[in-house]
Amino acid sequence: MSHTIKKGRGRPRAFEEGAILASARDAFWSRGLAGVSLDQIATTTGVARPSLAAVFGDKRALYLSAIDDFMRELEKAAATLMSGRGELRAELTAFFRGAVDLYLSGTEPRGCMAICTLPVEAVHDDEIRTHLANILAATDTVFTNRFRLARAQGQLPAGQSVTTRGALAAALLHSVAIRARAGAPKASLHAMIKSALVVICGQQAAS
Repeated sequence: MSHTIKKGRGRPRAFEEGAILASARDAFWSRGLAGVSLDQIATTTGVARPSLAAVFGDKRALYLSAIDDFMRELEKAAATLMSGRGELRAELTAFFRGAVDLYLSGTEPRGCMAICTLPVEAVHDDEIRTHLANILAATDTVFTNRFRLARAQGQLPAGQSVTTRGALAAALLHSVAIRARAGAPKASLHAMIKSALVVICGQQAAS
């Protein structure tokens, strides 16, 4: 979306909301809400602080918008890679490998923007705590729905509930995110994912 901000004098300034969100997301992803100022984002983007505030609100609002933008990317990947057209564990493996690539992208390991930055702010901010809880619940639901579909397709053995499997898969994703932020090597993350999915999916490991 393009926005035009009128200045007191001179020509109005136009900028793309997506470009601002992308720049803000990179900053918040690396340094969290407390480690970034609107002045820094204004300098990076070349958009004046009053213009940023006019469109996005205060720094906290911009941070939450950037979080939502990040989560939409993950949700899009989940919809594409866990569509149910393939075998369950193969689809889960593809999604987790994509998540690892995302978590290790950039010049430094950053993990998941939501899981690695929201908890710090959630301690003293009720709205951010609710935002984090909603993201956790939504992640559980995405995995639970994929396991539910797998059960309907006859790909899951009877026994453990799909809700439990969904929560375990989500917990695995969160653990991978934190370990990636801590600098865990990609190979070790892939090995962890492979072993955990054998347990969560209730299937034998591929030879």
